[in-house]
Amino acid sequence: MAISQQAFEQYTVAFYNLENLFDVHNDEHILDQDFTAQGRKQWTPQRYQKKLQKLSEAISKVGILQTGKLPAIIGVAEVENEKVLEDLIQQPKLVKGDYGIIHYNSPPDERGIDVALLYSKKIFTVQSSTPIAVDVTMPNDEPDRTRDILYVKGFLSGMPLHIYVNHWPSRRDGGADSTNEKRVTVAKQLMSHINNVDPQNDRTNQEKHLLEGTNIIIMGDFNDDPENDSIRNEILPHGFQNVTAPLKKFHRGSLNHNFKWNLFDQIMVSDSLINDVPDALYFHQADIFDDIMLRQWKGKYRGQPARTFVGKTYKGGYSDHFPVFMILRRN
Repeated sequence: MAISQQAFEQYTVAFYNLENLFDVHNDEHILDQDFTAQGRKQWTPQRYQKKLQKLSEAISKVGILQTGKLPAIIGVAEVENEKVLEDLIQQPKLVKGDYGIIHYNSPPDERGIDVALLYSKKIFTVQSSTPIAVDVTMPNDEPDRTRDILYVKGFLSGMPLHIYVNHWPSRRDGGADSTNEKRVTVAKQLMSHINNVDPQNDRTNQEKHLLEGTNIIIMGDFNDDPENDSIRNEILPHGFQNVTAPLKKFHRGSLNHNFKWNLFDQIMVSDSLINDVPDALYFHQADIFDDIMLRQWKGKYRGQPARTFVGKTYKGGYSDHFPVFMILRRN
């Protein structure tokens, strides 16, 4: 007889780009005028509440089949401020998760969208957190920064963990090739921080005691696929495995652009999380939560993520990205 998945001690760690989760109030310090009732998107309280309801429903089901419970950790991108996250975790589908929030305003983004971390306060204990400023100034260019990386250190069910939440520079301004160097630059700066945190390269040790290893999770919307330079050459050779890379297929990904699937949303783990250490957590499996509920169900975009907006046209969907997640299981 097969053992039920829920018989194991296991936890869902997820990442979700929430596609412009803005409140309805105009903030004079950022370009959010579109997301007001009078703005181009006609962003009313009713539309905002519907967005919160849909996102909370999606998050509540990520990993539920594998663990039978809400995610322990959710990295998110494209959030305006901490208030929208407070509104999100108070939705009926999530309130029982008793989530905490780690968020810092990221000044470089003129739209005011940031990354953040939601965590179950019963399962994850925060030790420290900080935003990592990223400089992507290219030679002969004006000074240029991109969204901060969020770094969080803590304990997941007693196991030490370092988490990095990312949202790397877009491909919009000139395409993938002309913006490639910016994402490579971010990857190098991320690795510089990791090397400072883990100067002994303990992240590659798969045999250290539960409390001694350096266990690292890198998650985010990288605006690159697993095979691109920033991931393949700048991160993976330095003690990491991309547990979401095998999920990318011709017919599957976390977002769809011009009828082509990409897997910009990824999770990478240090080698130390591929282990047989007694009592330690280890990587068990990864997936894309691309349930039919999150998909457009008719028309030429059938099967693609059901978006909140297409251009300025309101569609009332979830997000233009699917969440990705992994399951950590106790040895």
